[in-house]
Amino acid sequence: MSNNLTSSSQPARPSVAWIGLGIMGSPMSENLIKAGYDVTGFTLEQDKLDRLAAAGGTAAKSIAEAVKGADVVVTMVPASPQVEAIAYGPDGILENAKPGALLIDMSSITPQTSVDLAKAAKDKGIRVLDAPVSGGEAGAIEAVLSIMVGGEQADFDEAKPLFDALGKTIVLCGPHGSGQTVKAANQLIVAVNIQACAEAVVFLEKSGVNLDAALDVLNGGLAGSTVLTRKKDNFKNRDFKPGFRIDLHHKDMGIVTDAARNVGAALPVGAVVAQLVASLRAQGDGGLDHSALLRSVERLSGGQVA
Repeated sequence: MSNNLTSSSQPARPSVAWIGLGIMGSPMSENLIKAGYDVTGFTLEQDKLDRLAAAGGTAAKSIAEAVKGADVVVTMVPASPQVEAIAYGPDGILENAKPGALLIDMSSITPQTSVDLAKAAKDKGIRVLDAPVSGGEAGAIEAVLSIMVGGEQADFDEAKPLFDALGKTIVLCGPHGSGQTVKAANQLIVAVNIQACAEAVVFLEKSGVNLDAALDVLNGGLAGSTVLTRKKDNFKNRDFKPGFRIDLHHKDMGIVTDAARNVGAALPVGAVVAQLVASLRAQGDGGLDHSALLRSVERLSGGQVA
């Protein structure tokens, strides 16, 4: 089989089908177009298809139409049920993609779903990488995502130029499902970090300290983090427009706590934060950015939440 994705003096760009054009999928697919890839996309919302077409891509009317003849199929959907819905069945990816195609699932799903998908795809002659990302909407727009990949080395090497158009830190973490396992750990760290930042913000404000000055100096020391850099303005301005929704982080905390239980790893702090995320969602804030964990801390501290 020819290696369509490896670089040469004049690399041949593979044709790409992109399924799922949400907060992350739209800017990511547009970055591939900017990098010279021919992208055909499908999603359920017409306005997202119109956006893709305006960026220079091609809008398809179905999954089958999008993936037909594509060298690479990229999926970016919310969770395991959606991945299974688009992958399987007579109208799904596996029945309509050509043999030899490379399916790159960039959704955040359970490791077992990725393992099962790779097995089912192999029977169809389709190769699979699980390649979830971290960096949020800003990272997607700026093409600086961290991409954690599970699968075969040869497939990873073949896909690397495509990944380079989407992110900056790109690592093969192991066999199928490994990318999802690392993403689960990422979501654990991010949630705990956001919660700690939110608690610090409420503590600082109630103490009468200038919040701008405090967060600036904290972010310059050992307490500094990408989370604080990215979410500092969200905290200060109470701007919780979603870059990554609480609903999705709730799903991810379920993945990591379940996976940890299966391997016998204790997550005492993670379990508490998972409950705080679930509580925020139950209070109707699931559609807000995960930095809205600040709202829970404010409620617990007796403050009024707008």
